[in-house]
Amino acid sequence: MHKPNEEKTAFTTDQGLYCYTVMPFGLKNAGATYQRLVNKMFARQIGRNMEVYVDDMLTKSITADRHTDDLRETFDVLVRYGMKLNPAKCVFGVPSGRFLGYQVHQRGIEVNPEKIQALAKMVSPRTLKDVQKLTRCLASLSRFIAKSTDRCLPFFKALKKGKGVEWNEDCEKAFQALKDYLGQAPLLSKPETGETLYMYLSVLEAATSSVLVKQEDGIQKPIYYTSKALLLAETRYSPAEKMALALITAARKLRPYFQAHKIGYLPRTAIKAHAVADFVAEFTEPSIEVARMMVEQNKKVFKWQLRVDGSSNTHGNGAGVVVSTPEGDSVECLKVCTVLGADEVEIFSDSQVVVNQLLDEYQARDESMITYLELAKELLGRFKEYRIVHVPREENEQADALAKLASATINI
Repeated sequence: MHKPNEEKTAFTTDQGLYCYTVMPFGLKNAGATYQRLVNKMFARQIGRNMEVYVDDMLTKSITADRHTDDLRETFDVLVRYGMKLNPAKCVFGVPSGRFLGYQVHQRGIEVNPEKIQALAKMVSPRTLKDVQKLTRCLASLSRFIAKSTDRCLPFFKALKKGKGVEWNEDCEKAFQALKDYLGQAPLLSKPETGETLYMYLSVLEAATSSVLVKQEDGIQKPIYYTSKALLLAETRYSPAEKMALALITAARKLRPYFQAHKIGYLPRTAIKAHAVADFVAEFTEPSIEVARMMVEQNKKVFKWQLRVDGSSNTHGNGAGVVVSTPEGDSVECLKVCTVLGADEVEIFSDSQVVVNQLLDEYQARDESMITYLELAKELLGRFKEYRIVHVPREENEQADALAKLASATINI
């Protein structure tokens, strides 16, 4: 303890006042202070042959021959800083051990067997406290459970109903399914320095999920699962917004992985590992798949392009229409796409009203506008495929110039 601060830790006994000369764990900032200390002490070892969190220390070795040297290095540091260990809490030379509540060994990280047994022996909850105890237990195991939030939704719904808990058939099915799943929970692999990691995102109606994996001998092995329940407002997000939210949630949860790696994007067609492909196929909502197909469709390059700009004059209406052929030539004429035999066309217009009426976003009320709208839809029906895009006027210069010419000319 810093000498002037010792008196601030004073406590009363029947024999008088006493204070600590070393830092006790009861202080509010003791944990953070102690972590800074051990980080400084073992700075040369952390990540190489040691992991430490507050007072939990793990000396690790790749081979048994190397373990004695690694332990000697750790003990030298402890002696140098005058730190003592409790022999009753120390284990040496074991192939696996418990660290921060997980079972750690050379192959990776497993669920604590005691937690699995406790959950397996747990009877179906009947009271509010029983359900709360179950959710706390599952929260500590969430990194091992794919789509954990969606699996636990029946429990969350039961808690929202008020003081009384109605344990219905859906809750019981979810409870038994979780027991079966955790009975064969996957082994979480350990990432190696410099290797490429992959993340897969999944969106359901009421939750988002992700999995971080590594590829080893052609097999993708999970490293970490994340999941988040959607708020009521978030359930009304579009599929693209939900997918973006899933990415943000995963990036916050797995911040160290994102900060330590360069980030790239791979399309879904690059997924080859069956296990992860099953993860995406099983946990992705149908509407998300439809949205993905729409995005892929929007990437299509149309050979025929139609640019439209409407105008008017004192004698009637003029229209600026520019058709771009596959060869890059521009033709200024109405209905030329159908005459020239185009079956796929991309239409650009700077009229927001016209575009939205053709897309059925706006409703036409004027009789003449209704007539033109019906005619336009009849012409669009002749194409095998088309896409209508609204563009700013400054990006529609060629059609705009033709429209101005039509406005200044008397129709003959």
